[in-house]
Amino acid sequence: MTSIVHETDVVVVGGGPAGLAAAVAASRNGAKVALLERYPQLGGLAAGAMVLVLDDMCNGNEITVKGIMQEVVERMEKMKLAVYPPEEDRRADPAMFRKWARWGLYDYYARTKPPPVCYAVAFDPEGFKRASEDLVAENNIHLRLHSWFAEPILEDDRMAGVICETKEGRQAVRGNIVIDCTGDLDVASRAGAPFIGGSYFLTTVFRLGGVDTDKAEAFEHEAPEQCLVVDKKAKELLGGSWDKWWLKTPLPGIVWCNCPHMRGYDGAKVEDMTKAQAEGRKRIDATFAFVRENWPGFEKSYIVDLAPQIGVRQTRLLEGEYVVTKEDVQERVHFPDSVARGRDYYTPYRALLPKNVEQLLVAGRHYSATSTAQKTSREIPPCMAMGEAVGVAAAMALDAGTLVRKVDVPTLQKKLRAQGADPGDVPSANATLREVATS
Repeated sequence: MTSIVHETDVVVVGGGPAGLAAAVAASRNGAKVALLERYPQLGGLAAGAMVLVLDDMCNGNEITVKGIMQEVVERMEKMKLAVYPPEEDRRADPAMFRKWARWGLYDYYARTKPPPVCYAVAFDPEGFKRASEDLVAENNIHLRLHSWFAEPILEDDRMAGVICETKEGRQAVRGNIVIDCTGDLDVASRAGAPFIGGSYFLTTVFRLGGVDTDKAEAFEHEAPEQCLVVDKKAKELLGGSWDKWWLKTPLPGIVWCNCPHMRGYDGAKVEDMTKAQAEGRKRIDATFAFVRENWPGFEKSYIVDLAPQIGVRQTRLLEGEYVVTKEDVQERVHFPDSVARGRDYYTPYRALLPKNVEQLLVAGRHYSATSTAQKTSREIPPCMAMGEAVGVAAAMALDAGTLVRKVDVPTLQKKLRAQGADPGDVPSANATLREVATS
């Protein structure tokens, strides 16, 4: 028999960025909260998978993701583990682009050359872990690490908690509301909520140390033709990468490599994940050996680490009360029930509500969207904004003694804005306004 180890108001499954925000927001609004995480640290893709740039949180010069996301940035900055361009540098200018490009702090979606430098944050994974741990402790959240979600606890069609696998055997955590922040829709899919399958490439992120970044950048700018040849070969060895395959970090001499990208693997299958880990290691070793010999500044470099958590971008996607489309994202469609923002797009509350299951909310990259829409709306900051929104919504439902799907959205929007977030209730000048039914 599975033992009940904890009972609470809200159970948040997944301690990544969305789960952290959900747990903190729910607790601050009066709910008792338990946060479950399978890894030995918090932070998810921002920590274990080492996705070390926070982007997709500004619409031109307007910062669109605020609230708990910005609290984390401020805490990391105090640790000297976060770097971002000052406001005066955020513009389209060749000198500014050269200054900030190797930090990855520019608008990836801009069509102008050079693209404008924008508000984005390069950070260290230990900073995100520490900031997350501090927020959890300060907000009296019951944290359970090393707890791998196994099954939902359902009473008819209503969530009543979850069961986790642990070293002590199966353990149950009961709660009145459950928030699925697993990234792969583990809870909602097993509870019977409809979903679609999605796929995107996987990435085994790594870091190199001992890099003379000034020398490496000088090679790029002072010998551009020679550098282009070396860069092209490095990308061939990686077999898939962004344009800037190495970026600077707040730690001197440590560079972040958000690659290699590997296609054809399913991030929800054990065999594929295992093969991807091995394939990534081979590509990294080959690339490292090449750049150490051919890119000035990398002569004394060494491999610091491979991210302990593989970079998965898309697996299962919720088919919720509303499914966000590619057109919604690209055309900046504004929804009356918007509760979270990303770069210049809006997330309606209905996209965080599963069908068929009561007292269950979803936040993170597995939110209700088509596969093509999710690929350009799944970055860490907007996922944190979703988490903050559902955390407040859960507390509101408890206070009102109602279902989460019946939460009054205008009141939710007001609460989020009063607490420092931007729920997207006020559309920006470049939004596309459409009347969309919210019932």
